[in-house]
Amino acid sequence: MNSPWTDRHSPALEDFEVMGRAVFDTLPDAFRDLCGDIQISIADYADKEVLRSLGLSNPYELLGLFEGVGMAQGATEVQTGQMPNRIWLYRRAILDYWVLHEETLGAIIRHVLIHEIGHHFGLSDDDMEAIETQPD
Repeated sequence: MNSPWTDRHSPALEDFEVMGRAVFDTLPDAFRDLCGDIQISIADYADKEVLRSLGLSNPYELLGLFEGVGMAQGATEVQTGQMPNRIWLYRRAILDYWVLHEETLGAIIRHVLIHEIGHHFGLSDDDMEAIETQPD
């Protein structure tokens, strides 16, 4: 067997964390600089309360989520007792999407990060699309 996939396993949570950080590091400097100390966290799926709060029942429908107070909501600095802003990447949902589409895993993670960070800053879909089309 000469296929490069023969001995590969699906990426584990730890692999996703490494990929998420590596992809984040390729985003345009000005965009990344605005993010400050945003955390990137990985889980297989969104928990049931998150899904319920978004009106979703299928955990495969949610690839990522911004959690916190974004600049679009008027946040300028972290308040005492406030949890840090965070982006969740949902590994199993992203892998399922990857199987069904003709995109690389890195491109999907990039799209999810840009989309979730875009929510943080209140960017329009056009703004996010412009960032996505910029080279790494």
